[in-house]
Amino acid sequence: MSSELEKKVAELLQNPRNMGELESADAVGTVGNAGCGEMLRMWIKFKEQNGKKVIDKATFQSFGCETAIAVASLATELIRGKTAEEALSLKTDELSGELGPLPPMKIHCAELVEGALRSALEENKPASTPAPVPKQSPSLLENFSKPEKPGTRVVFLPPDEQSS
Repeated sequence: MSSELEKKVAELLQNPRNMGELESADAVGTVGNAGCGEMLRMWIKFKEQNGKKVIDKATFQSFGCETAIAVASLATELIRGKTAEEALSLKTDELSGELGPLPPMKIHCAELVEGALRSALEENKPASTPAPVPKQSPSLLENFSKPEKPGTRVVFLPPDEQSS
């Protein structure tokens, strides 16, 4: 990894944006990578703006490397104000934002973030009246230690898409 990328990642780790659970989220997505043991959960809350449902806030929780945390931090900022369709149209390299292009060995970090975003938005597309969400969502650790009700899924990337 370049020293410039390492510096940007370190800055984001010292001051992560949007880390933690989001109470009363409209959509939640969880994804994991069996090859490297990383897991990421993303919460999304929508609001009505100019007659459209747009992302008001997004947060994340991660068991992952520093780069995955940095990308998730930037991606949660990047998707704010976008519709679900606009957010889903973002490519993996766009989600890494100001980090710029990631080296090949770190692309899986952005793919992890993209997977959690897709899991939340494709599985939980907002309706005109969002389904009620429990007052307190289980933490990521609780989610993996005991099964949760249907609606949340863990997506493991196939071995051919994983990096070492």
